[in-house]
Amino acid sequence: MRIRAARAFDPIANQRSRARPLLYHDPQLGTDVVKILPAEYFCTDSDLALMTVLGSCVAACLRDPLLRLGGMNHFMLPDGEVTDGVPARYGSHAMELLINELIKRGARRERLEAKVFGGGNVLKGFTSQPVGTRNAEFVVDYLDREKIQVVAKDLGGIHPRKVCYFPTSGRVLVKRLPHAHEDAVAAEEMAYKDRLKQTPVTGTVELFS
Repeated sequence: MRIRAARAFDPIANQRSRARPLLYHDPQLGTDVVKILPAEYFCTDSDLALMTVLGSCVAACLRDPLLRLGGMNHFMLPDGEVTDGVPARYGSHAMELLINELIKRGARRERLEAKVFGGGNVLKGFTSQPVGTRNAEFVVDYLDREKIQVVAKDLGGIHPRKVCYFPTSGRVLVKRLPHAHEDAVAAEEMAYKDRLKQTPVTGTVELFS
């Protein structure tokens, strides 16, 4: 299957830079899936799913329903200064990159619809202005300013989430992961947060099991 896609890679997040998308077949879903990691985004008009796992991070799923073209990003912080050429880790840049790529492929801004997920406060130590809350507030405010309609959302809380998005149809499956998964997701995001410190930087949702 030929995949038309645009993707940004963060070598700090991934420990390596992949030349091709992380694509696999999910027998439960019965389709090919592209896994989206932190600081990545992906656009496609192919009949596949985009999957990510979120703790305090947020994923925005944007789609032009007329073209059946859509994409997903995955950002960890609302904003920040980019000094290393990897802007998609910050929501302020990740949203712009995703929207611009969709428009580049023929989408119309006024037709775009959004579904947003994540922003859970699963990381210990964030008691004042927790990053999950800030991420969730950012994405809602950003889309409101850009006049992009939010047709579905599942934000906040304390649980990690697994999200599968089907860009051609707009269907979304969301699984809130139990507490047994929280340590693993939190550890992954905390490790990513630690790597950021080391880097110079000045509406329907279906639940699935």
